[in-house]
Amino acid sequence: MMIGRNIPPGLGASELFQLLRDGVPRTRSQLAASTGVARSTIALRLDELLSLGMVSPVGETSSTGGRPSALVAMNPGARVVIAAQFGATQGTVALIDVGSTVISEHKETLDIGVGPVPVLIWFLDVAERLLYEAGRPESDLVAIGIGLPGPVEHESGRPKNPPIMPGWHNFDVPAFVRSRFEVPVLVDNDVNVMALGERAVAGPEADFMILVKVSTGIGSGIISEGQLQRGARGTAGDLGHIQLAAHDDALCACGNFGCLEAIAGGSAIATKLRDQGLDTHSVQDIVTAAISGNMLAIQALRQAGRDIGEVLTTCVTLFNPSLISIGGSLANAGEHLIAGIREVVYARSKPIATEHLSINRSKAGEKAGVLGAGIMAIDCALSPEGINRMSERSGANAAV
Repeated sequence: MMIGRNIPPGLGASELFQLLRDGVPRTRSQLAASTGVARSTIALRLDELLSLGMVSPVGETSSTGGRPSALVAMNPGARVVIAAQFGATQGTVALIDVGSTVISEHKETLDIGVGPVPVLIWFLDVAERLLYEAGRPESDLVAIGIGLPGPVEHESGRPKNPPIMPGWHNFDVPAFVRSRFEVPVLVDNDVNVMALGERAVAGPEADFMILVKVSTGIGSGIISEGQLQRGARGTAGDLGHIQLAAHDDALCACGNFGCLEAIAGGSAIATKLRDQGLDTHSVQDIVTAAISGNMLAIQALRQAGRDIGEVLTTCVTLFNPSLISIGGSLANAGEHLIAGIREVVYARSKPIATEHLSINRSKAGEKAGVLGAGIMAIDCALSPEGINRMSERSGANAAV
C-alpha cells in the first residue's frame, strides 16, 4: 500500500514528526491537545510514521484506574546519515544515526590538494564500507553532510576559490556524491560545521558563540540565537583573511598581504620557528614542541594568540558573544594559544562585553567537525520536506 494515501487533509505526518524530534514520549491524546487536531487524524499520521519506522512505541503511561495510554517517541536508530570532515591533510568519515549518535568512524591522512575526484572517491568507498560493516542497507541512508577546508557556496555545495584546494573551484560536490548515493548532499565550510558540532556539545551558552579553528589556517563559525550564520554568500566568519596592521610583508595563500592566517596560522608559525633553528614542518611539530616545554614554540603560540585576539576584539565589540571556543590542531598545544587570546580580548574589549564572556578550548574537540556535518545532514533529513521524501521513497518501494 502506498504510504500517505487516504489520509484526511490538515496536519501532515511530516509536521507531526517535528513535535516528536525532541525524543520526549507522548500519547495520542497529548499530541491531539498540542496540535488541535482530532485523535483520529493523529492516529493516521502516527500510523504513517510508524510504518516508516521513524517513531516507535516506548511503553505506557502510569495507570490512574483506567486503561494506560500508549506512548510513542522518535526512533533515533531508524535511519542514518554519513558525515565527513576534511582538513588540509586529513579526512574523517562517520556513520551517525538520526539521534546524533556516532555508530562508526574512520580517519585517515589525506591530502586535500590532490583534487576533488580522488578525495571524493576515497570518501564514497569509506562511506560504503561503514554502511556495510554496520549492517545498514543503503535504503537507511537519508542524507550526507560534508565539511571542506575552504569557502563554499552552501546552496550549491560548490567550493569557491579555496586557497589550499587546487582543482576544487566550482566543482559540483553534491552531484558527484549523488552519482553513488541518491540522497540530499549538503556541503559547507569546515569551520561552519565545527560550530554546529560545538553548539550541540556546549549547551545553552553557545547560542551566541564564535568557534575559532586554528590549524594550518584560521577560520571561524558564528552562531547567533542558536542558528549558524553563513552570511549573504556563505563567507561569514572568514577570520583568517582579516588584515592586521604592521604586517605588510606577510604574504597569504589568498594572494593578499597581512592576513591573520599568514601571521598566526600553523604554517606561518612553523616557518618562524624554523627560522629560529627549530625543526618544525607541520602543525603537529609545533604542538609536540610546545607540549615538551620548548620556550620558542610556547612564545610563538602565545604571540599567535595575541594576534588572533586582536581580530577577535573587534568581533566581540560587533557581535557580543557569550562564548568563544578555540578548536583546531593548535588548540591541542595547551593553554598558551588561548592565554594569548584572552590577554588581548579581555584587555581591549569593553567590560560589559566581556563580563559573561568565556574563552575556552572547544568542548567537542576533534569530533566537532564530523558531528556538525552529521547535524547538518540530520536537520535536512528530519525536516518536513525530508520526512516527505522518506514517505515517497517508501511508497515507491512498496509499489514495486
